[in-house]
Amino acid sequence: MAFPYMEAVVGFMILMYFFETYLDLRQHAALKLPSLPKTLEGVISQEKFEKSRAYSLDKSYFNFVHEFVTILLESAILFYAMLPWFWKKSGSFLVLVGLDEENEIFHTLAFLAGVMIWSQITDLPFSLYSTFVIEARHGFNKQTTWMFFRDLFKGICLSILLGPPIVSAIILIVQKGGPYLAIYLWAFMFVLSLVMMTLYPVLIAPLFNKFTPLPEGELREKIEKLAYSLKFPLKKLFVVDGSTRSSHSNAYMYGFFKNKRIVLYDTLIQQCKNDEEIVAVIAHELGHWKLNHTMYSFIAVQILTLLQFGGYTLVRNSTDLFRSFGFDTQPVLIGLIIFQHTVIPLQHLVSFGLNLVSRAFEFQADAFAKKLGYGSALRAGLVKLQEENLSSMNTDPWYSAYHYSHPPLVERLAAIDEPDKKAD
Repeated sequence: MAFPYMEAVVGFMILMYFFETYLDLRQHAALKLPSLPKTLEGVISQEKFEKSRAYSLDKSYFNFVHEFVTILLESAILFYAMLPWFWKKSGSFLVLVGLDEENEIFHTLAFLAGVMIWSQITDLPFSLYSTFVIEARHGFNKQTTWMFFRDLFKGICLSILLGPPIVSAIILIVQKGGPYLAIYLWAFMFVLSLVMMTLYPVLIAPLFNKFTPLPEGELREKIEKLAYSLKFPLKKLFVVDGSTRSSHSNAYMYGFFKNKRIVLYDTLIQQCKNDEEIVAVIAHELGHWKLNHTMYSFIAVQILTLLQFGGYTLVRNSTDLFRSFGFDTQPVLIGLIIFQHTVIPLQHLVSFGLNLVSRAFEFQADAFAKKLGYGSALRAGLVKLQEENLSSMNTDPWYSAYHYSHPPLVERLAAIDEPDKKAD
């Protein structure tokens, strides 16, 4: 008797849904607490706390509904064999338009086109509500309806432009890969990731946001001086018009080798009136670079990708696996989708492990900025970001340990303050 792979996958998905809902309920209870954590008393104003609490609770209620609908749809799609049904329908569509349904590339692209349409239909109501109700209610949304749908259209066009050649290449590699298939697939994805990391900030990101050089002045001088002191190869320093879509703020860096760039959200500059707070945030980001966190993360992703493709090569010819999900044939893309579902338990464990490492990196980057003399400014900057983004002030320890890639503010402030206490 063949192993019931599909039933096991659906069962685990539902089990994880109940587990994560339990964590969500714990976090929801923490969000309802009427007072700030003791560490934040006198640091965060009561007005900001009340606004943060209302915003977080709204997002929490929304998340309960969204996750419930998602598990219902995903379970029904697998349990009622809608994937094989849709695969056959996409083949019939090819015949209807005069194309060969036996051509796996054409068949796969037709299937993906239908999946994209379905995803847009099911995701759109949630995206609209999140943007124009929740985010707008709490003063974050700056988008117009026209801008929202224009961005959506641009995203679809990019998928249509970039998707077919990437999917076609993957199918050909699997068909011709032989015993070294995992290595070939990994090599292709490695090169693709490098190309996309190069092209995205230059060609794709400017389609959605405007990037302008940070004007000459004291802030620019301080950032450039900091970068020079750390031998960070800063080539360009940009401001992005994040305020056209949201009042949330952030900063990030990107680039390869000797061609690094730093991007500041205009909202960050507007919210942090003190330049030292912004420079401290940049010092934290440069800490990730100086401590090789970016490189370690990149290497970890490459190793996991190679292992994942290695696992795929072991099961891709399993007739029982495909039949369990309702497929009589073994298309490449379907094999990848099924494999992703069968390794969901491992993905959860890996995600949890990566979050642990990421949080450790955040503490190290904070300590790096502190060592450079930005401890007080970083503390003030983190508090400012927490306030202006209305981030959750109270967090459940189980929820944050499972979900958060960054430590809660309370833990970060305690870590920043700890050396001073020891010195005293």
